[in-house]
Amino acid sequence: MPSLRLQPVDSKNLADRVADQLRETIQSGAYAPGERLVERRLAAELGVSHIPVREALTRLIEEGLVERLPRRGCRVAAINAKELRDLSRLRVLLEQYVAERAIENWNDQAERSLREIVAQMEAAADRGDTRRLSNLDVRFHEELWALTDDEILIDLVAQLRGRIGGFLRAATTALEPAALRAHASSHGELIDALSARRVGPAKRAMARHIEVAAQRVGDALPPEAG
Repeated sequence: MPSLRLQPVDSKNLADRVADQLRETIQSGAYAPGERLVERRLAAELGVSHIPVREALTRLIEEGLVERLPRRGCRVAAINAKELRDLSRLRVLLEQYVAERAIENWNDQAERSLREIVAQMEAAADRGDTRRLSNLDVRFHEELWALTDDEILIDLVAQLRGRIGGFLRAATTALEPAALRAHASSHGELIDALSARRVGPAKRAMARHIEVAAQRVGDALPPEAG
């Protein structure tokens, strides 16, 4: 039940904290696409008034994570095939630039850290621990983004990935064991391309990485009405 998914927050920067917790909960997949978000219920779960909840929901609407329905309140945003294609195309462009910038700042310590994450991802995949695998997947990309040393770029790619984060988690959970392991190992192939410091191959590897993930999400979406 939703009451088990949120924790009370303190009064400092209340709307920010509420938005952060709702965002994390949505992106984790704990709230399903299309699930209604009732202000009064959320306020009770969080231990706050409805005002910071309303402000937080407005911010998440601006980010595309939440939709406001006429006379029906808010719900977790759903996604259709066209939106997925558009988001994925933008992600390819931005993440290829991430790859280019990461190569500029590539170092042995970064490579060791990323390879350790991949080893943990593969171990999680072998155990069938999709929650752990998804969390490590997010951490992998956050560390890669940090190598760019570009806060604006980091914010943009994080926001785009966040728009489909819940769908990515759900699609990963549905993978068969062999596909789960292949998904984890694909991050090692991405490191190989980056560590070679060849921009062209690294950008192509990044595009493949994103396109495969998008296809996985697309396969899990309900068919569109004809």
